Amino acid sequence: MAAHPAALLAAVVLAVHLAVVFFNLFGVVAVPLGGWYGWRFVRVRWWRALHVAALAAVALQALFGRACFLTLWQDALLGGGSRALLIMSWVDRLLFWPLPMWFFVALYALVFLYALLLWRLVPPDVRPAPRAPAPRI
Repeated sequence: MAAHPAALLAAVVLAVHLAVVFFNLFGVVAVPLGGWYGWRFVRVRWWRALHVAALAAVALQALFGRACFLTLWQDALLGGGSRALLIMSWVDRLLFWPLPMWFFVALYALVFLYALLLWRLVPPDVRPAPRAPAPRI
């Protein structure tokens, strides 16, 4: 039986949401480790700026009591909260914890402040990485 197109789109939105969560978590772990071990990618300015901006968006949404727009899209696509699709229900339990909102506000604010501290402790490069010279013809 074919799945409803809205349910398939909701699964895509959930996958994007999960990717954003993993991106944010990866950054808060990789940046200090990369600073310690000399990994060049953790000093790439656009990557670090994107990471800090994503964490700022999460923290601000929580601070203002707003649900993530990806969560709202998923709920709308599923008809207001019916999350009964196979793997989606498992991933939902991974992403959405039954804790009070103040916990998430504090957690996201602390993680954002930690990312700002990492910006100072493991600063991104000011200049771009050197490029290989162009081939001569």
